Amino acid sequence: MSEASDSSLCGPPLGHRVDRRENFHGRGRAQQPKPAAVATSGREKLQKTTSENQEPVPEVGDGMGRNNIRRQTPLVFVDKNIKINSETYQNVILRDTLLPWAQNHFGERNFVLQQDWAPAHGSKSTISFCRHHFPGFWDKDMWPSNSPDLNPMDYSVWSYLQQKVSSSPHRSLDSLKAALQMEWQKIDVDYLRPTVEAFTRRLEACILARGDHFEQYLE
Repeated sequence: MSEASDSSLCGPPLGHRVDRRENFHGRGRAQQPKPAAVATSGREKLQKTTSENQEPVPEVGDGMGRNNIRRQTPLVFVDKNIKINSETYQNVILRDTLLPWAQNHFGERNFVLQQDWAPAHGSKSTISFCRHHFPGFWDKDMWPSNSPDLNPMDYSVWSYLQQKVSSSPHRSLDSLKAALQMEWQKIDVDYLRPTVEAFTRRLEACILARGDHFEQYLE
C-alpha cells in the first residue's frame, strides 16, 4: 500500500502487459509469485510442509516521510489447515487487519491499494469489497497480473526477510514465525523509503519497455 501517486503511470502499456508477456516470453506464468513462506532449508521445502500457513498483508507502507508513523502492515499468519479463499482473505486479511490499519495509518489521506491477482484476491466478491472499502484500489483494468517485478514485496521485501531469518536455523514452524515477526517489526523507514521509491522507477521502466523485460532501464 502506498500513498496516492500519479495513476497516469499505469496506462495502456501496463494494461496490455500480461498478453505481451505470455505471448512473446512466457514470462507471466513462469514468474507468478509463490506463497511467501521462507526458511533456512529453502522456500520450496517449507512450502511443501506448511502449505498456505502464511498470508502476509502484501503491501508496504508509504515510506515517503513522517518517520514517527508505522510503515508496514501487521504480518498475518493463517493456519495451514485453513484455505485462503475469497472469504478468508476478505475477513481475516482485509476487514480485520488491513482496513483498521489503513484507517489508523492514513486517516483522511488518499492512498492506493495494490495487490497481485491470486484467485482469492481477484474474485468478484473481493474486488467489490476492495472498491467499497478502499477508494484508491487498483483493479484489474489498472493493474496487470504476473508482475512480481512491480510488487515491492516480491522485488525487495521477501528476499530481505529471507536473508534476515536465514542467519540461524529454525527447527520448527513456531521458530520461523517468531523470527519473521521479529524481523518484520524491525523493518524501518530507512529500508522502506528506497524500496517504495523504486516502485515508481520500475513503473516508468516497464512502460518504457512497453511491458517487456525492463531491467536494463534500471541500470
